[in-house]
Amino acid sequence: MTELEKYYNKFDEDHRLTTRHGLVEFTTSMKYIHDFIPQDKKIKILDVGAGTGRYSVALAKEGHTVTAVELVPRNLKVLESKHEKVNCWPGNAMDLHFLPDDTFDITLMFGPLYHLHTEEEKLKAFSEAKRVTKKNGIVFAAYVMNEYSVITYCFKQNNIESCMQSNSLTSDFHTITSEKDLYSYLRLEDINALNEKSKLERIKIIAADGPADYMRQTLNAMNEKEFGYFIDFHLATCERPELLGASSHTVDILRNTK
Repeated sequence: MTELEKYYNKFDEDHRLTTRHGLVEFTTSMKYIHDFIPQDKKIKILDVGAGTGRYSVALAKEGHTVTAVELVPRNLKVLESKHEKVNCWPGNAMDLHFLPDDTFDITLMFGPLYHLHTEEEKLKAFSEAKRVTKKNGIVFAAYVMNEYSVITYCFKQNNIESCMQSNSLTSDFHTITSEKDLYSYLRLEDINALNEKSKLERIKIIAADGPADYMRQTLNAMNEKEFGYFIDFHLATCERPELLGASSHTVDILRNTK
């Protein structure tokens, strides 16, 4: 069993996306997915790194043809147990050989790039996403951001001294990760470089959850009306460039021009 499997065997992804801070991410991502679905049309959607199916199930219930690919057996088993109309496959984002070319209108990668550490691995995932996505189709690519990790893990959780002593941060506080680490953390310039090499055309990039992860207790204490205002605030500001780098997650929305 890999470290990634051990981690997700303990981590409740279904619960995370139903917490207040998780709902900010889910609501935002779904809003932007719907922006690229023509009104009154059902499309083909691929969810790579589908986890336990929070997005796959929601989109299938809307009547779309959804294919989910998931690496972790436990997550895939949970997804299959929901008995929704989702075509489920075990698989790796870097190798989707079981899926045909030019098939999907939208491809979601809301997890795989978190756990791929080298540029080569990330570009393989993009190459496969491009191959299976139709020309002019849309690819959503999610990342965990560098500054979020430094603020929360290094400073908020008081690990800064050990990180500096272990040389896991550069002199300008960019995280240095390897295969032994679960997550890979990027800055906007890293994401831009991947886009240039993958030859995907950016439509827009958004802060999927903005400050929500920093505000867990505050969000949980809000009543429904207050939380609704926060969602409205976030949707109104999530494209603002000054907020992108410090979000815990960003989502790059890309067009597959082939």
